[in-house]
Amino acid sequence: MRHSSAAQEPIFLSVKAGMTVICGSTDSDDWWMADVIHVDGGARDPRIPTLFQVADVDSGAIRWVCADLVTHIVPDS
Repeated sequence: MRHSSAAQEPIFLSVKAGMTVICGSTDSDDWWMADVIHVDGGARDPRIPTLFQVADVDSGAIRWVCADLVTHIVPDS
């Protein structure tokens, strides 16, 4: 079995506090934009993010989201 050299890391591994991200489910068209406030690492390896504390840019609501809900990083302008 061959492993593709084009395989990329999950996007959430690149997320840092201060970034703006797009969050949503792959099962639906529901998505939202949020500013990352805090990155929380996992219990087994604290360097790998598992949760993000984010502020919804539309409502200002603060919430925790699982790292795998981050689908895109919004580029800085």
